[in-house]
Amino acid sequence: MKKIIKEITPIKKKVENVPTKKRVAAYARVSTEQDEQLHSLQVQRDYYENYIKSNPDWELVNIYYDEGITGTSLKHRKGFNQMITDALDGKIDVILVKSVSRFARNTIDALQKTRDLKLKGVPVFFEKENIYTFGTGGELLLTIMSSIAQEESRSISENVTWGKRKAFQDGKVALPYKCFLGYKKGENGLPEIEPEGAKIVRRIYRMFIEGKSQSTIASTLTKEGVPTPSGKTKWQYNVVDSILRNEKYKGSALLQKKYTVDFLTKKLKKNNGEVAQYYVEDSHPAIINPDEWELVQAELELNNQVSSHGNNVLCGRVKCADCGSIYGPKVWHSNDIYRHVVWQCNNKFNGTKCTTPTLDEETIKNAYLKALNTLLKDKDLLISNLLLVKEKLLDVNLSKPMEQAKNEMLVVSGLCDQHIFNKEKKQMKYEAYMEEYVDLVKRFTEAQDKYNKLMAEQVDRNRQSIKLQAFINEIKATDTLNLEFNDKLFNLTIISIKVYKDSHLEFNFKDGSVINIEL
Repeated sequence: MKKIIKEITPIKKKVENVPTKKRVAAYARVSTEQDEQLHSLQVQRDYYENYIKSNPDWELVNIYYDEGITGTSLKHRKGFNQMITDALDGKIDVILVKSVSRFARNTIDALQKTRDLKLKGVPVFFEKENIYTFGTGGELLLTIMSSIAQEESRSISENVTWGKRKAFQDGKVALPYKCFLGYKKGENGLPEIEPEGAKIVRRIYRMFIEGKSQSTIASTLTKEGVPTPSGKTKWQYNVVDSILRNEKYKGSALLQKKYTVDFLTKKLKKNNGEVAQYYVEDSHPAIINPDEWELVQAELELNNQVSSHGNNVLCGRVKCADCGSIYGPKVWHSNDIYRHVVWQCNNKFNGTKCTTPTLDEETIKNAYLKALNTLLKDKDLLISNLLLVKEKLLDVNLSKPMEQAKNEMLVVSGLCDQHIFNKEKKQMKYEAYMEEYVDLVKRFTEAQDKYNKLMAEQVDRNRQSIKLQAFINEIKATDTLNLEFNDKLFNLTIISIKVYKDSHLEFNFKDGSVINIEL
């Protein structure tokens, strides 16, 4: 039988309130905030505004834009994301973009967003490449061009990375000046001291040396209304801690502390030896004297050991001889006229039932002054002995063994390269190749460990010497006839105080002296 085919004509629905003009938007982006780039952004915006308004069938919705934002990620592109949201909400009929690279340098992002728009009936026109996403082969062309844009971004990222690492090798220092306290960019492009910020930095270091914790310093600066490096009103512990630890304040710079893991996400990772680092001494003017900076590093290390985070100079320094726990301040009679603060073992009522006594602050401070007075009975002899100890610390020259270890690392590294080359050239058996390779790696690791230990010892000796000098300076300035307690004197002379159950205190001084005081 012959097939009979009938066409069923589609019913054309009457559409009401159809806008007579297409609602058109445009998107512009520049990747940096440099003046010439921002000028380019303004040119793009003016061009599209005039272009859309000149077409009688179009109605301008908005010129969406992002400035100083990379195209490899959509995360921080507020203008772009707002445009997509408006389009998906039915507020835009057509989107114009200068080129694929302005829209997205990430192939997946470009395809996903144009597909989302396509489902909503919103085409995108890329002017430079003449790609219309609703046209024939539009998605194929977009895939090709966005892939090219992504590879171009990879190439740019690699070139920028190479340029930065070359600058590191040359010892060039650049700071994030907008959020780096105490420095501004000088005429020669190098860091230059900014006086007002430098005053705050010096004050932070001085307060810390006087025994104030990072939390106390942060609280003080917040109360006084001093703005943070990023212009905020509230200081945090970690901001103060970062300032105290940053070597740039002593005029040196450790370069490449972090590195970019992925050029698309721009994710940064702390450099734990994956890529080379460079340490540049005297790279720019110092705000903090190098000896003072090293003294602060030694104090930070000591505070880590004693867990000193309170706002009182005694915090973290007074310990229970029974259980080893820290003594902490407790308020007694908080709601009546007998209110006062006492110090007791933090574990006293936590099941351990330590038998060490509860003390008041005045008792501890007076006992310290007695111990210090005992130490200073022969002040000149003490200073003389401390200078001898300091001289012995610096008398050890570690430069030669460090240089030998460093040369060993270079030699073994060369042997490793030669070994790999020989394998390719001579077609060595895998077992023999690996055996020799493992031996070379072991040899390199041993040399590296030796170098690191020597370096750590050198740093430790220097810091001990600086601590002793600070101790000596403070002792010299101390009037033994009118001995009074002050936070700076205590902080620069005492390591810890042990409280024993028979009510005697053991004072451990930073010169190594141990003095016991009966209460």
